Amino acid sequence: MPLPQSPTRHTQRPSRFRAVFLDVGGTLLHEVPPREAIYAEVAATHGRPLPPAEMRRRMLAAHHELGRVHDGAFRYSDPWFEEYIARIFGPGPGGLGLDEDRLASATAELFDRFESSGTFRLYPGARELLRDLRDAGLVLGVISNWSERLPRVLSALELDSAFDFVLSSAIEGVEKPDRALFELALERAGVPAEAALHAGDHPAKDVAGALDAGLDAVLVDHSGARGDLPGIRRVEGLAELATLVLSETA
Repeated sequence: MPLPQSPTRHTQRPSRFRAVFLDVGGTLLHEVPPREAIYAEVAATHGRPLPPAEMRRRMLAAHHELGRVHDGAFRYSDPWFEEYIARIFGPGPGGLGLDEDRLASATAELFDRFESSGTFRLYPGARELLRDLRDAGLVLGVISNWSERLPRVLSALELDSAFDFVLSSAIEGVEKPDRALFELALERAGVPAEAALHAGDHPAKDVAGALDAGLDAVLVDHSGARGDLPGIRRVEGLAELATLVLSETA
């Protein structure tokens, strides 16, 4: 569904922020069911049933083995994911033993699942947040450690029109918390660091990374489980994030 319309149009109070950057996974949306359950479902369709917890263990091991760059492929790029899936499902050591044809089928199925809008659920208030920030005249951007499929995911969820630009780590070849990705966002937005805020769910990748680049930062803690962290501003939902941003006056 498209972004909701404002119930009443009015002039927002001026904000000291001219741009807001948002993480995607764990901030605007989440996977349903969890990723390891999706991988386990695909394994079961190819005759390799196993519990999601065991699949998660295999996924973490493959992620650790591959690292940030593998054979020139940056993390979360399609070639990186092809090798990642092969290590989990393929005939190699520790793999589930699928032959070449079934491995290709499982890989295609997983790529399709993680590009489908049906795999993702927006957190409450996501569309309203984007609407309100756009109504306030803010530049909106995405900074996400994600595959090159991210723009298509946002399009499938009808969120793409909300953003002025989308930065995916796999496309840019740099990932959070590297300050270079935040600096690229500032360049795209055309604002200085002190006029921008980044919000995300990871204390190190999102908050520390943004602060290191000179931006303001907010931790989005949907579960409320993290509690207060020294020196970190925290909100427990996207409605609270919208209130915080729009209350920051010049």
